[in-house]
Amino acid sequence: MSHESARHELRNKPADYAALTRELEGLLAGERDPIANAANATSLIYHALPDLNWCGVYLLKEGELIVGPFQGKPACVHIALGKGVCGTAAAERRTVVVPDVHAFPGHIACDVGSRSEIVIPLIRASAVTGNGELLGVLDLDSPKLARFDEEDRRGLEALAAVFTRSVST
Repeated sequence: MSHESARHELRNKPADYAALTRELEGLLAGERDPIANAANATSLIYHALPDLNWCGVYLLKEGELIVGPFQGKPACVHIALGKGVCGTAAAERRTVVVPDVHAFPGHIACDVGSRSEIVIPLIRASAVTGNGELLGVLDLDSPKLARFDEEDRRGLEALAAVFTRSVST
């Protein structure tokens, strides 16, 4: 998938996300550093997908989400678990798709230009406990209402899984 054509539109979301997933696997291959991999993952996603104004990772540190590598305007630095879309996705360990951020109770507006959002929890699988370790969240914002759908959720969850596997020991 060419970044240039993908940035303007997704012609076949399942195929385009599958190609982007393979590209991310290649990009992160052999690297285990979470900051380096988050930086490359967010850049790849931001430049490949259309209608985004922010793409970033928040990392769980000392019981709260702290902004990590991202593409877009400056962001909120601290987000409490259970607060806003990011905190909700992290606390509930589930992807949260918000068609209209202004209708989401407790939405944290870091960029007033954002209209819709999707947040995917980053959970590193654990063979010991079985339920995995929450590393943080992958957060994407769009200036377009209802930008993210079920195909985006599936595709972005696959990309998040590539990232979490890349930093697993």
